[in-house]
Amino acid sequence: MIEELDWGLLVIGYLFLAGVGAGAILVSAFLTLGAGEFGASRFAIARYGAFIAPLPVIVGTAMLVLELGRPFRALNLFKLINLSPMSVGSWFVGVFITVSLLYALTFIPRAAGFGDRLNRARRGLAWVCLPFGFAMAVYTAILIGAMPARPFWNSPAIVLLFVLSALSGGVASVMLALAVFHKPGGNPAVAEDRDKSAHALGSADAMLLLGELAIILLFLLFAQLSIGSVREAASVIHAGGALAAPFWGFVVLLGILIPAGMEMGVIAPKLLSGKLFNSYRAVEILAPVAILIGGFALRYVVVVAGQITGPISI
Repeated sequence: MIEELDWGLLVIGYLFLAGVGAGAILVSAFLTLGAGEFGASRFAIARYGAFIAPLPVIVGTAMLVLELGRPFRALNLFKLINLSPMSVGSWFVGVFITVSLLYALTFIPRAAGFGDRLNRARRGLAWVCLPFGFAMAVYTAILIGAMPARPFWNSPAIVLLFVLSALSGGVASVMLALAVFHKPGGNPAVAEDRDKSAHALGSADAMLLLGELAIILLFLLFAQLSIGSVREAASVIHAGGALAAPFWGFVVLLGILIPAGMEMGVIAPKLLSGKLFNSYRAVEILAPVAILIGGFALRYVVVVAGQITGPISI
């Protein structure tokens, strides 16, 4: 199926990677500017987010350029300045990569930390990263939602779903880095601080996943109550539809319900009864991996569904 589409795996990969990069930079900038119930590991998490953020966007942009067939044609997007999603998005991507790389450089010194000699520059760049990170997350959604000829894409729900998925993917990538690289080393104080950070990240991510689920339900409800092309387009993800299996299996079950259940299972005791939070390494690794797989599957389903169903007349 994918070989017959105008937008194939390279574009889908770009949309996914750009969303992860945007989410990671927002997590990092938010912590750099100081907020949330994080302990001393706050700087370590901000560092992971800063190092992660530019890499997926650079790789995704390279994939998008390859999709054009002639790489130098991509430069035309910078020469022609208008308000089209492609033109505005190209400038957003260019500025995002530049700013995020500069921001990441402030975390490289081994002695780097909040209050060091690079702190003022780091915080200044974090303020710039916040709007551009959000713009990147929104742009990947607008690129899809700004096509009225495709009824599956032309819905505010798709835009909101892509934004929440980008934020969740960014949080998941940072959670995975924290689980793999930030080890207590037998120090109880470090272990407790790491658990506190894992609890805060897991709580935030669980809320994002529940938000995604709510948007999906609203999208399905709106489509069911509609007539004509919108309802017909949404039928591809209903039972028996061409994309029902990847949508319900990978997007909803693997990408949302399973990781949300895993995260709620470990954070609920503290939220409900104030019990000591116990972090499980399996959850810290498997939940983010499932979220990232689900995030890619979401973009696959949406991009493919929009092309195989539209335009459809009433």
